Amino acid sequence: MESLQTKVFSCISSSNPIPQPKFNNFTLIKQVGYAPLWRRRSRSGGCLRFRASVSGGGHGTSQDGYSAVEDEEKEEKGLLLGRDRDSSGSVVAFHLIPKSGKVDFNEVNESFKDTTTNGAEDAEDIGREENAKTGVTHSIVFVTAEAAPYSKTGGLGDVCGSLPIALAARGHRVMVVSPRYLNGTPADKKFASAVDLDCQIKIYCFGGEQEVGFFHEYRDGVDWVFIDHPSYHRPGNPYGDGHGAYGDNQFRFTLLCHAACEAPLVLPLGGFTYGEKCLFLVNDWHASLVPVLLAAKYRPYGVYKDARSILVIHNLSHQGVEPAVTYKNLGLPPEWYGAVEWVFPTWARTHALDTGQAVNLLKGAVVTADRLLTVSQGYSWEITTGEGGYGLNWLLSSRKSVLNGITNGIDIAEWDPSSDEHIACHYSVENLDGKVQCKIALQKELGLPIRPDCPMIGFIGRLDYQKGIDLIRFGIPELMEDDVQFVMLGSGDSLYEDWMRATESAYKDKYRGWVGFNVPISHKITAGCDILLMPSRFEPCGLNQLYAMRYGTVPVVHCTGGLRDTVENFNPFAQEGRSEGTGWAFTPLTKESMLEALRNAIKTYREHKTSWEGLMKRGMQRDYTWENAAIQYEQVFEWAFIDPPYVSGG
Repeated sequence: MESLQTKVFSCISSSNPIPQPKFNNFTLIKQVGYAPLWRRRSRSGGCLRFRASVSGGGHGTSQDGYSAVEDEEKEEKGLLLGRDRDSSGSVVAFHLIPKSGKVDFNEVNESFKDTTTNGAEDAEDIGREENAKTGVTHSIVFVTAEAAPYSKTGGLGDVCGSLPIALAARGHRVMVVSPRYLNGTPADKKFASAVDLDCQIKIYCFGGEQEVGFFHEYRDGVDWVFIDHPSYHRPGNPYGDGHGAYGDNQFRFTLLCHAACEAPLVLPLGGFTYGEKCLFLVNDWHASLVPVLLAAKYRPYGVYKDARSILVIHNLSHQGVEPAVTYKNLGLPPEWYGAVEWVFPTWARTHALDTGQAVNLLKGAVVTADRLLTVSQGYSWEITTGEGGYGLNWLLSSRKSVLNGITNGIDIAEWDPSSDEHIACHYSVENLDGKVQCKIALQKELGLPIRPDCPMIGFIGRLDYQKGIDLIRFGIPELMEDDVQFVMLGSGDSLYEDWMRATESAYKDKYRGWVGFNVPISHKITAGCDILLMPSRFEPCGLNQLYAMRYGTVPVVHCTGGLRDTVENFNPFAQEGRSEGTGWAFTPLTKESMLEALRNAIKTYREHKTSWEGLMKRGMQRDYTWENAAIQYEQVFEWAFIDPPYVSGG
């Protein structure tokens, strides 16, 4: 059992009797690990902090002395550590008293609130203090295949482009490591501010010596580090082009993982390196070699022995599976093959002689990372089931004690109906008048009849099987019999793109389909529609329903993953008839269930205006900021450092 060592700053011991007044002018900053951190208010606005740390456990970072004492008062005004004892003589409490022994009782608070270490309650309490920073800071290294605005194909880019900034604002030192993609288009200008660090390292993998470089940009308090290698310089997106996925993706992301492990050791960002005491946040299979490398390549030699790693699963259906023969290319010792070994079940093999042997990079992270995270609580449960686990459910179930889910946040500056530059009229939860003007403007732009009272339904997303487009396709004929308008924006499967064009021709006054993706149009649809439809088969988190609620657009979603977590079913009889809920979540996933939920929403819109306005306002008042998500991430960070590394590698 590790001993608990209390560090007290600006205090002197005394053997003289000390008065024992009620001294309550301390405010909780944060509950961390075993002991709370306190802030003592002073007239000068400075504060004195003291904290508890687990000796040898590793709370904190290479900057572990951060803000222990924040004002010069520590040198000028000594404080005494007073003790309260019970009848047996045991110490039951400590308090700080001015060196003179006199206490200004006018500054003593009337009451003191007990605190708990319950993660959710702590996060809620901490969030109430405006602009609060965490009491324990970490050196955090995000490893990701994409990070907005530099590279983005979906939610992963949003998370790794926003969460690091929120964590940096709370006092952490944050680095994001991602490839430097150059594809010969104007998008290359996004890397224009990144400076070549003139630091090349050699990586031994794939049967040879690979040389990579580093580019760096410091923006919004975050060190954005880009790995430079010729394999990242080609037309297409980060993963493939019009012909499909790149055949060397395993090579490209193996380089990323090796370089990400070296970056904290060799890059003197801001004058000094991040050092070995880092917290790695590895995202999806592209970064999944990092925790394996920490255990197999570094810790046996005493490096990164105090580091921790957290695997963040954004989409379990992509696992980085390649033939077993490629293991020798990964730069891992032969004895570590079992960490990434994967055997396909008989039914999934290609022919009778196929042994099904493969390497699975995501599986390697599942068995070596210190903790596991998903992007919603609902999805953290789904991936432990046979239906949602994609073959890893048994392994994820075995690590359920360290598996958590945290709902993604959204960029509330970009998605704000009171200031959105893309919409026709601004509005807010206090004044919703502008929303109907956005609807009229959208109808004009799309060439639909201008009917402010007609329910307008929207869909934004990829046109593929996961998003439930087949349900919309089969349900449209029945839905078009009602007096509604329907707008869709998206691209993907050519079958559904052609169907959208044909449907627009068949229902010229009711339906519009925009093939492709357009950011201004997505904002206009989100603001102009009354209902947003999301019949996804599975959705790890989902962002469009969060955008919709922020804009007062009521979501109708399939009850799965993050959709179930974020959309509360409408109940008109709750709260003594005042109703509750933010939308409709239907199940099972059938055309009939979807249409029933839509018709309930349409009926409420038409016949119960007061209830509809309540739905809009409750959705707009929900807190899905990255600040809120960052607080929850910090709790997981503390849990990660309480225990020793899950795999020591020794």
